[in-house]
Parts: sequence; C-alpha cells; structure tokens
Amino acid sequence: MTRPNIIFILIDDLGWRDLSCYGSQFYETPNLDRLAASGMRFTDAYAACPVCSPTRASIMTGKYPATVGITDWIDWANDIHPARGRLVDVPYLKNLPRTEHTLAAALGAGGYRTWHVGKWHLGGPQHLPADFGFDVNVGGCHWGSPGRQGYFSPWGIPALQDADVSAGTYLTDYLTSRAIELVQQVDTRPFFLNLWYYTVHTPIQAKVEKIAKYEAKAKALGLDNVQTFAEGDFFPTEHKKDKRILRRLVQSDAVYAAMIESLDENVGRLLDALEKSGQAQNTVIFFTSDNGGLATAEDSPTCNSPLAEGKGWMYEGGTREPLLVCWPGMIEAGSACTQPITSPDFYPTILEIADLAPMPEQ
Repeated sequence: MTRPNIIFILIDDLGWRDLSCYGSQFYETPNLDRLAASGMRFTDAYAACPVCSPTRASIMTGKYPATVGITDWIDWANDIHPARGRLVDVPYLKNLPRTEHTLAAALGAGGYRTWHVGKWHLGGPQHLPADFGFDVNVGGCHWGSPGRQGYFSPWGIPALQDADVSAGTYLTDYLTSRAIELVQQVDTRPFFLNLWYYTVHTPIQAKVEKIAKYEAKAKALGLDNVQTFAEGDFFPTEHKKDKRILRRLVQSDAVYAAMIESLDENVGRLLDALEKSGQAQNTVIFFTSDNGGLATAEDSPTCNSPLAEGKGWMYEGGTREPLLVCWPGMIEAGSACTQPITSPDFYPTILEIADLAPMPEQ
C-alpha cells in the first residue's frame, strides 16, 4: 500500500461551534461541511491548552505542555509573561527545546517531504520550523498574529517575502496558494503539509464584500436588535484584575463571519487542488483549532454557547475544538466519533498512518 500524504490544518482561535457542521446558524462553511461529510467529525476533541503556543508544542511533540515546558502563549518581547495569574506561575519556556524530536522530524526521517505554511509561534531564531525537521517554511516565525499590519499585504511577517505580492492580498488566500504550489509538486515521496493558518486570530479583518453579506444576514435574522454581551465578574488574572468579563451571547459579528467564510473557501481551494492533481484519494486531512473561540473580552467576535467561556479559560469553551479527519477508503464518510481525544494524540496517530514506529516518549 502506498503511504498517504498527510495534511494537518490548524486554525487559530476557532471555536467549537464556529462551523455549520458543529451547529452554527450564522457562519457558513460549505467546504468544511464537505470535508466532514467525506470523513469523521469528532464531538469531543480537546486542545491541550486554552491558548496557542502550548497546544502547538503538544501537537509537534506528542507531549503535554507541562512536559515540554511551554505552558502559556509565547511573549517573545518580555521575560515576564504579561498574563500572570494570582498563584505562583508554572515554569515557562519561550522556545520549543531543540532536543524535542518533532512530528516533522520523525516523518522526514521516515521518507516524507515536510512543509510548514503559516503561523508557528514556538520560538524565535534557532527555534523555527527549519530547526525542527521542516524542509520548507512559509510564514512561520515568533509572531503569534499578523500584528499591526493585519491580514492585507504588506504584512511585515519576518518569514514571508511579500515584496512581490500585490498590495491588499489577503493573507489566508496567499498561504493557501503557497500550500497548493507545494502539493502540486511531482515527486514519488509522500508529503506532510503543516498548514497552520493565522486566521481567525485578531485583528478581526475580512474582505469588504463578505462583511456586507453578513451585515445583511445579521439584520435579516434580527441579530442586530438582540443583546450581544453580558457583563460578569472581574477577571481572575493579574493583568486584567480591574476589568470585568464581557461574555458574548450570540454569533453575529459580520467581520468574523466573513473571515470564516474566507477560511472555508481556501480549504475548498486546497481540496479542489488535491482532486485535480489526483492526490485526494491518497491524502489524510486533519482539521482542528489550537484553542477555543475568543468570547469573553471586550469586542470578542464569537460565542461558544452552550460551552462555557472561551479562549484562555480551562472551561469547555476554551479547550473543546472542532476536529475533522478525512481519509478516503479508510474512514467511513459522514461518520462521527464521541471518543475524547486531545492534542498529544495526533503524533502517534500520524506515525501509525505513515507506517512508522512509535517514538518511546510519545
């Protein structure tokens, strides 16, 4: 049997209920619904942490964040993390240790071509994708978001050469185009594509025509006349101790909905490229998020109800994620799995899919 290609799509801050196939009545995700209909939808998939860097480290190493030592999102600019709690902080590393034998390194040693496209946020110089087994790195650096430049080029992201990119190019579109260029390369070896989009992390920005569509939809559904936020207690963290929790009560943010539609369209572009190149039947696709949707701060764009809270919280809204897995001929189309899984499970699972021996520490 030919070993399959493997694509791991990781979205930033996408909530459990942010897809149509997970119950959203406002966001539209026909291509992701297509992926779900072609494979398995997991109802109880959990991120290893309610913020990004620890979950990403867990996926890459097959270990829990505390074992790796990355226990909070990496703040590259400061030695003391701004998001301090009221208790003594756990140990906190600012880089993924070079001693870690990552999933990419294991697959590369096993004969796979390995590509990273998108957000990394696991350290700075000497701790970038190329230092952990990736043959190609497009856009992966110490940045945790597109930053002040936002999603429309020029981005200013250190690992992206955007001088020749047309001004105003949407980042999600560009990363997908680069990913498609990679998967269309002709080679006898299988590939591992680590497609970690920056979207839907703040800043919440989308294409004007899509925003207008969802503004009209919100109005048609009467969502512009309902209470959007409810004030709660003070935040239980030192850096926000004087601010109250503002819980978003409804999915109605037109810009966020437009971001999700662009994400969905780009996943559709990738699926179509695989079909056109004849690789779809021999490609395993994972689609998930690094933590819950942003739902409990001022201007939060989404609502995770019926799950409690969201990004940054250890409640269900902060850790339960959408997870879709498609493997034609191996996973029953349109199936669902209620078995709980979490981030460290991906590493040994993917090695087994690639017909490689498990790593002792995983």
